[in-house]
Amino acid sequence: MRRLLGAWRLAAPVATLAAAGCELPNFGAPDPKSEEGDSIFSLWQGFFVASIGVALLVWGLILYAVIRFRRRRDDEMPRQKPYNIPMEVLYTGTPIVAVALLFAFSVATEDEATDLRPDPAERVEVIGFQWSWQFVYPEHDVVVTGGPGEPPEMVLPVGETTHLRLVADDVNHAFWVPDFLSKRDLIPGVDNEIPVTPTETGTYIGRCAEFCGLDHWRMNFTVRVVTAEEYEDWLAAQRAEDGG
Repeated sequence: MRRLLGAWRLAAPVATLAAAGCELPNFGAPDPKSEEGDSIFSLWQGFFVASIGVALLVWGLILYAVIRFRRRRDDEMPRQKPYNIPMEVLYTGTPIVAVALLFAFSVATEDEATDLRPDPAERVEVIGFQWSWQFVYPEHDVVVTGGPGEPPEMVLPVGETTHLRLVADDVNHAFWVPDFLSKRDLIPGVDNEIPVTPTETGTYIGRCAEFCGLDHWRMNFTVRVVTAEEYEDWLAAQRAEDGG
């Protein structure tokens, strides 16, 4: 038994050192493609590591109890103690502290991921309607509107923060780009705005994540992240196309 307990005590620091020297897996999440997604991704990994630690602790205590207190033939009746104050305080306080810490990390991550800067590089008004999207660039007189079977494309500069103002034209919708690891609802009469700071160029799929009617499945769009030069060229091309 002493050897078992000694091995258990040794396993914990060894596992911690091993985890510190290895890159944590994604635990099912895509690689984040925005700064806001990076903070959410770190929180996701932290929650998974915490849950694994809790599982190991619970299973370790169960295994210890099964081995340490297994019945033997010569056992007498166990001592019938009605309570153990220190133990009750421990197993009541520990979950409270753990939940409080997870809550604190969640609030800090939310604040970081939704922090609106006073001077973003760009502003885009995202209008959701049944059953497509419209992207308005008010500072550049550019409007991109999708139609049935024609998903619109939002273009953003890489490495720059863009504030997205989310507007619902009829019913509830939700702006969701899985690779950005964040989602926000569009609610009639409610002002919603989120920051997006893409970190990698590329084209990413976006969807409406709120059931908004029979053709909800058609509310797709794409977000194309380009360099600053390509972004300026795109804006100029859009203005020329619109006759601006």
